Formats: sequence, C-alpha cells, structure tokens
Amino acid sequence: MKRCALAAMAALSTSWLGAQSLVGEPEFIRVQREALASQRAEVMAVYQEEAKACWQKFAVNACLSDARKTRRAALEPLRQQDLLLNAQERQWRTEQRDVRLQGKQTSQPTPP
Repeated sequence: MKRCALAAMAALSTSWLGAQSLVGEPEFIRVQREALASQRAEVMAVYQEEAKACWQKFAVNACLSDARKTRRAALEPLRQQDLLLNAQERQWRTEQRDVRLQGKQTSQPTPP
C-alpha cells in the first residue's frame, strides 16, 4: 500500500515540471525544489518506518534490503526531476547572462 502511494506521488509530481505556472522562472524552480524536498522527506519517513519494522522480523537483512530497494525506486523519479530542474535553471541563467552581455555590447560605443 505504501509503495503504491509513493509511485502515485512520483507520477503526479512529474506532471508539475511540464506545466509552468504564471510565476517567474526562479520562483517556479524554488517552488518545485521545495516540493521535491518534501516528497523526499516523505519517502525517507516511510523508509524509516519500514526499517524499524524490519527489526521485529526474523529475516532482518532481507527485510532491510527490500526496504532499501523500495526507497531507491521511490527516490529515482525525484532525482530525475531534480536533474530536470537543474537543467532548467542552467538554461535560465544562461539566457539571463546572454541578455546582460547583449546589453553591455549595445551600450558600449565603438571607437572611431
């Protein structure tokens, strides 16, 4: 049940990256990073609960291994989204730098 909830949460969060809201680019990226951080914290909380429950079982190592696999599977889509946000932020910064450089080039007079 927890695994299905994590998978559904990861699928919903993927659609956030495709639709940028009316806020500015840096604000959008900040909001997305906060959402990813909260999702990551939720995944880690679920993992902690599963790991704690493993210590009550006979096959502790197998249970812990399964919990780690579940955690990795849940964190991978979040990592991919983080990489997309990083690329988006780099692109935005490059565009801003190009605009600044273009402004500097047009404002400097050419020597005769």
